[in-house]
Amino acid sequence: MPFCLRRCGYCDFNTYTASDLGAGASRANYARMAAREMELVHDWQCAHGIAEPAASTVFFGGGTPTVLSPDDLVFLVERIRTLWGIAPGAEITTEANPDTVDETAIDRLAAGGFTRISFGMQSAVPHVLRTLDRTHTPAHVTRGVRAAQAAGLDASVDLIYGAPGESLNDWRTSVRSALDLGVRHLSAYALTVEPTTAMGRRIAAGTLPKPDDDDEAAKYEIVDAMAQAAGLEWYEISNWAAPGHESRHNLGYWRNVDWAGIGPGAHSHYRLPAGGDDGGRGRAVRAWDTLHPRRWGQQINEGQVPFADHESIDPQADLEETIMLGLRLREGLDVQAVQARTGTDLAPVVHALTGDGLVTCTQGRIIPTLRGRLLNDTVIQRVFSAVLH
Repeated sequence: MPFCLRRCGYCDFNTYTASDLGAGASRANYARMAAREMELVHDWQCAHGIAEPAASTVFFGGGTPTVLSPDDLVFLVERIRTLWGIAPGAEITTEANPDTVDETAIDRLAAGGFTRISFGMQSAVPHVLRTLDRTHTPAHVTRGVRAAQAAGLDASVDLIYGAPGESLNDWRTSVRSALDLGVRHLSAYALTVEPTTAMGRRIAAGTLPKPDDDDEAAKYEIVDAMAQAAGLEWYEISNWAAPGHESRHNLGYWRNVDWAGIGPGAHSHYRLPAGGDDGGRGRAVRAWDTLHPRRWGQQINEGQVPFADHESIDPQADLEETIMLGLRLREGLDVQAVQARTGTDLAPVVHALTGDGLVTCTQGRIIPTLRGRLLNDTVIQRVFSAVLH
């Protein structure tokens, strides 16, 4: 969903504040355009021999999906049900800015099949919210989470740490406020400063301090300890959940399953039917939609799947992604599977990483320790070096 009511100062996502971007890509018409893209993508899949099962997860992200009406979001779920089917017990999530939903909207989403809502809380401290250009208040978050819980939806909150001027105590306040809501899923991301954003320009000009790596590491340790004390275990480097409440959709990304991306700039991942040159595994392809909504709309109006481009994921790239993603997960990287694919003995690097306190090895899987999560790029690079020597 490429629409937002306003752009936050740190955000460089493909989002737009105008209500009408041309070629039918307006807030009022967006659901119809996205549904038409679904039809085109489904036809494309059939033409390429891709027989997908019923959708096991659906995720509305953005942008701010909840600037569209709940009826629009429910309409899109129904189009998915018609085209692909939705598996029994499927997880259906929308992200939400806390000041764009109320009890009535949340009840409509629950009645329309949604099972989960992820609130962009970011912080519970007013001066940090102002630095991030967020317009909601902590009270908006509480109201939204309580309404979701009352409607029977699983509620998650997202936090950002490392904002200029945020103290360790500020961060503790935000984490405690999130956990006190009784959510069963928490995401916490280090602030990434992009030079083209308003915040990036202010940091470059020296009017805001640059985030500090040591400060962010300390804040990661704080959220990890507090989440675990509240019964939420890490399952991906930036995500904690009560058992059984992990984001199944995001786990799909990290496990490299197939997914169809709908909307301007959305990425898709497909494994085409096996052929003679792919070892019987099927060729993996990543495609991405045209970025600007107007051109995206023009392609849809012309009856085209609005791909901007695509790339084949060769066996080497597929292996690299398998290693990188596996080492972000609590379930870890399957050492034997990597060794079977590469003919490489990983015992020496596993022994070295274990000795350095960066990983544990349990039932043939490398799992990063807390230190290994903080130094995850180092862990990944050392495994890459062993495999690609």
